[in-house]
Amino acid sequence: MGIWILNGLTVDVNNVQAKKHILIENDKIAQVVDAASGSTPQTEGHEVIDAAGKLVTPGFIDMHVHLREPGFEHKENIATGTRSAARGGFTTIACMPNTRPVIDTVDTVNYILDKAATEGVIRVIPYGTITKNQLGRELTDFAALKEAGVIGYTDDGVGVQSAQMMKDAMALAASMDMPIIAHCEDDTLVVGAPVSEGSFAKKHGLKGIPNESEAIHVGRDILLSEATGVHYHVCHVSTEQSVRLIRHAKQFGIKVTAEVCPHHLVLSDEDIPGLDANWKMNPPLRTPRDVQAVIEGLEDGTIDIIVTDHAPHSEEEKAKGMMLAPFGILGFETAFSLLYTKFVLTGQWTLGFLVDRMTQKPADVFGLPYGTLEVGRVADITIVDLETEREVLKDEIVSRSKNTPFIGWKLQGWPVVTIASGKVVYS
Repeated sequence: MGIWILNGLTVDVNNVQAKKHILIENDKIAQVVDAASGSTPQTEGHEVIDAAGKLVTPGFIDMHVHLREPGFEHKENIATGTRSAARGGFTTIACMPNTRPVIDTVDTVNYILDKAATEGVIRVIPYGTITKNQLGRELTDFAALKEAGVIGYTDDGVGVQSAQMMKDAMALAASMDMPIIAHCEDDTLVVGAPVSEGSFAKKHGLKGIPNESEAIHVGRDILLSEATGVHYHVCHVSTEQSVRLIRHAKQFGIKVTAEVCPHHLVLSDEDIPGLDANWKMNPPLRTPRDVQAVIEGLEDGTIDIIVTDHAPHSEEEKAKGMMLAPFGILGFETAFSLLYTKFVLTGQWTLGFLVDRMTQKPADVFGLPYGTLEVGRVADITIVDLETEREVLKDEIVSRSKNTPFIGWKLQGWPVVTIASGKVVYS
């Protein structure tokens, strides 16, 4: 028995919209039929999902997430994290390696993949670390990690402080046709600072994290990328200076790609209401000027994709306050609705633009065979109710943690069905 999705609205990158019937058999898309033709598919013997009035897209792809397992299961685990992602419409996620132990050995990669296969509900692709234990002192075994199934190398959570270490990593990754994914942060500029250097920090007498802490590493790594020829991908871009450097690099043909998070597109440090650590994240919320710069960077292609940087923490940890609480907020369950409400409903973006940056574009950047509704492809599909407005409620969050600044926000455009590899994993 297969699944027929009937009368769904599809949209492409050019915002061309059409009604389609889609048949899923086994784990593949078997047919895509133009509903405008008037022909009704033979649905007998199949499950039927009526998607009339709803958006049908490829499953969303998130190339920057934290599942916290192994080592921090009180925050999240692969089972809860993948279910949270499925509720947000995601069918493929790439998990960062700053777990305990970190993902720097074949055994840990195998652990992640085995757990995802037995306890997860969507596809999980791990990154491996650049350096052993993320200490920045010795490279990991890139070849063994690639063979085990990592999609790239990153020390996300910390920046690689040594330029020589980063250059060596890039040269090795380039020789293997693998990407380096960089958390850009100069440690000497951020010690003891919980928020961005801006109006909020001044108002509350806090040390601020300056923009150049990120941009210095972006500039350094672009030069190293040019020298080594590696595919260099910049994590969670948040500053005007970083956007400017990446734009310049692309103009010169350097192989650099970049990502941005929903919270850096919709919030600035001027929006932080008080010392609530659910507004504490890394990179921090920047100035309105930086927000405008990253929006423009995404719109003009300087920034390639949207990611969530889903970073769960327990309520006890976040209750320690702005200075002591860990950095990070949830991202899976509000990503699409937040951006649809903020940018598509206001007319700033087309629906096709948003869908592309969460589906086909990340697949293209990382060479993944997902992100489309083509016949023969894996049946990763998300169905979205574009009409219903709903409040973000803490009690409805599927993640094991609840750390988000968006509680109480009214958003529109909610995923209602998620199908991963031909199976309904959220409805």
